[in-house]
Amino acid sequence: MPELPEVEVVRRGLADHVLDRRIASVSVEHPRAVRRHLAGSDDFAARLTGRTITAARRRGKYLWLELDSAGAGDDAILAHLGMSGQMLVADAGRPREKHLRIRFDFADGGPELRFVDQRTFGGLSVHPLAPAAGGGLLPEPVAHIARDPMDPVFSLDDAVAGIRRRRTGLKRALLDQTVVSGIGNIYADEALWRARLHWARPTETLTRAQGRRVLSAAAEVMNEALEQGGTSFDTLYVNVNGASGYFDRSLDVYGQADRACRRCGTPIRRDPFMNRSSFSCPRCQPRPRRAHS
Repeated sequence: MPELPEVEVVRRGLADHVLDRRIASVSVEHPRAVRRHLAGSDDFAARLTGRTITAARRRGKYLWLELDSAGAGDDAILAHLGMSGQMLVADAGRPREKHLRIRFDFADGGPELRFVDQRTFGGLSVHPLAPAAGGGLLPEPVAHIARDPMDPVFSLDDAVAGIRRRRTGLKRALLDQTVVSGIGNIYADEALWRARLHWARPTETLTRAQGRRVLSAAAEVMNEALEQGGTSFDTLYVNVNGASGYFDRSLDVYGQADRACRRCGTPIRRDPFMNRSSFSCPRCQPRPRRAHS
């Protein structure tokens, strides 16, 4: 699934192409794409027709488009990209994509916005904005999501305190979007390698300095990924123009099992983790004697 840098790349593209444009019509090509909009396809289209997109926002890995104004109670289109969801800007005359799910036409007659999703795990839905736990306004379903390390008002000390209270493995805490958002499996492994901390380190043994180090590393690696357009392992993650990111070529540990660590030369180790994998260097990131898997 796309993580923070990939979602931010898409958000920036949407901000460049769809802001201040009035939606003339909405065509739902597949009902599964609006399954999270419980009132159904017709209501989804009716709620959006005639509305103007005023902002493209993101918190962590969550993306939404605000409509008409940003006051509490106003609507937003919440995008769940899932494993293969794409938000594409396309000229009206361009052939339909094979997996086109939703199409937005605009009153200015300019390029359309298309939601394409091969695996149909993603989707769009309309929700009112509500005050969020971490401040600001978010669509109601994601109002519990914490701020991320790239947020201008992110509190490093508060996030470190939240991690140390979790009493679990460090990587599990980094992936907990209610503690700190935006960090997924890829960038957690990269941040832990940079901070020289093992993924199973008990959070209750983490010092404040170590907590600040790993979160600073997460921000650093995600900023670097953002500069390269995100991480694309296949053709399913693209920006709004259909281009892939290239940060996968710069990964230090994720997906590098049995390859030499770039820092010390020790073969990278892969361990099973939450039905996924964790990658680490056995020498740079020694497993603690007491560990939480």
